[in-house]
Amino acid sequence: MPEDYEAPLLELEKKIEELAGGPGGAAVEKELERLRRELDDKRRQVFASLTPWQKTLVARHPARPYFLDYINGLFTEFGELHGDRRFADDPALVCGFAFYKDRPVAVVGHQKGRDTKQKVYRNFGMPKPEGYRKALRIMKLAEKFSRPIISFVDTPGAYPGLDAEERGQAEAIAYNLREMAALKVPIIVNVTGEGGSGGALAIAVGDRINMLEHAVYSVISPEGCAAILWRDSARAPEAADAMKITASDLATFGLVDQVIPEPPGGAQTDPEAQFQALDAVIEAQLRELTALPPEALMAARYDKFRRMGHLGGEFIETT
Repeated sequence: MPEDYEAPLLELEKKIEELAGGPGGAAVEKELERLRRELDDKRRQVFASLTPWQKTLVARHPARPYFLDYINGLFTEFGELHGDRRFADDPALVCGFAFYKDRPVAVVGHQKGRDTKQKVYRNFGMPKPEGYRKALRIMKLAEKFSRPIISFVDTPGAYPGLDAEERGQAEAIAYNLREMAALKVPIIVNVTGEGGSGGALAIAVGDRINMLEHAVYSVISPEGCAAILWRDSARAPEAADAMKITASDLATFGLVDQVIPEPPGGAQTDPEAQFQALDAVIEAQLRELTALPPEALMAARYDKFRRMGHLGGEFIETT
């Protein structure tokens, strides 16, 4: 079922599909070209004025590129590593080593599934404690061998099930936050879809944090926020607006370093163009960060996150 923001585009898409499937000819090709231009213009108009709730729906779009798509589009010779060496492997978090423009790097990221079987296998992109422990194991290996870390965030949040809680979900996330803050190699974080609470933050303590234009990043989902505040998850659009979860909002607050434009209609309409846009940003940031000595890198990272508690000219102190 199409989302509300897609409704103005459906009629044009249907016309194009019908024309393309019928008899050809110069007149038909000319009309197809006109309709495609009209659709492109309409997409630009619609996606330039999306509400925060509509951006949330775009971030969740089932055709949006997932982590393994970015692996195939940006990296070569990817070798996946499995298991946390304590309990099990977690398919919701994919980790390993690859080459980025002939430079060896570590890559970690949430992976959602396309069909029902894959969604169940990947637990809908919601990691359990063993997933976060696996990610940290790979990041520690990257530090040992002086390899930069590139992280991809796209999760509704950490898995809230009883088994995850029994195995120390909160501790696993908290431990990752502390350890990532002290890693002596560059860390580049890319929020490509949903950035859900601690489930996202556990692999998102980085020197540079990028967000795709229509991605979202928040402490709780709009539905969860609405259910808590008003006991009515149907008020999610209102909550999304109040929570300031969009890339532009977070960049204004200094929580995101760079907002990466998406193709008209979102990343799912032209994944190759999205890969190229992200590629240019990662390459420039990696060049900048690898020039810094480890001590300067760690100090800048600490200062970056320390200033996230900055409000009205004063630091917020906790007791």
